[in-house]
Amino acid sequence: MADPKTAQEVLRLADVWLRRGPNQILRGVNLAVAEGQHWVILGPNGAGKTTLLQIAAARLHPTSGEAWVLGEKLGRVDVFQLRPRIGFASAALAGRIPGAELVRDVVLTGAYGQTGRWRERYAAADADRAGALLAAFGVAGLAGRAFGTLSEGERKRVQIARALMSDPELLLLDEPSAGLDLGGREELVAALAELAGGRAAPVMVLVTHHLEDIPPGFTHAALMRDGQVTGAGPAGSVLTAAGLSQAFGLDLVVTKLGERWVATGGQTA
Repeated sequence: MADPKTAQEVLRLADVWLRRGPNQILRGVNLAVAEGQHWVILGPNGAGKTTLLQIAAARLHPTSGEAWVLGEKLGRVDVFQLRPRIGFASAALAGRIPGAELVRDVVLTGAYGQTGRWRERYAAADADRAGALLAAFGVAGLAGRAFGTLSEGERKRVQIARALMSDPELLLLDEPSAGLDLGGREELVAALAELAGGRAAPVMVLVTHHLEDIPPGFTHAALMRDGQVTGAGPAGSVLTAAGLSQAFGLDLVVTKLGERWVATGGQTA
């Protein structure tokens, strides 16, 4: 049964700690994501960003603390019923998709959370939705191609289309622009900005290392360092030179050009 206090919250982490062997990956993380918000999580390598996202995706459980996802508490809910309500795209998940799988089937199988098409059956409406999602991300012409033959930028867009196949309430994107060249990154940022601006957009949480990767329309931000959240709230109040310099351990200058953020610098703080 959902906690009534979290009725308007899509994600709540309360004093979440996570340990792997002798390593403490997350340390007392608190974060609340509400309906209508789009979040970006930034921080250096090893900050715990991907681990946080895996908890939000109901793929990891905290060692201690509480994690509520879509009103359900992890540890009290069947995650196999919860996961179809969550869209998730990450490099690790993409690595499990068979290279020979046709792009149209990669997207289709997102409806059931599969990473390969087996004996499950899909309705004509499913095929129509998969085609519409591929078109929305500019890769409709790749539907008959094998996933393994795509460029990195094409794979990223197909993965996001796949993550949206189940019409999720929460969309989690782990470094979606990693490995893309400038053109590929800008195409992806534009596609995510369009998605964020849509009336029916799910709540989104995007993990990245780079301020320039934040699409217009993302409303909130969290900064992480050494497994802790060092700042969280409306993007304008969090994405400051002081906050980002602390998170990345550099003396940074932060500017906003139109709807995009830029960070420059590099001297040790």
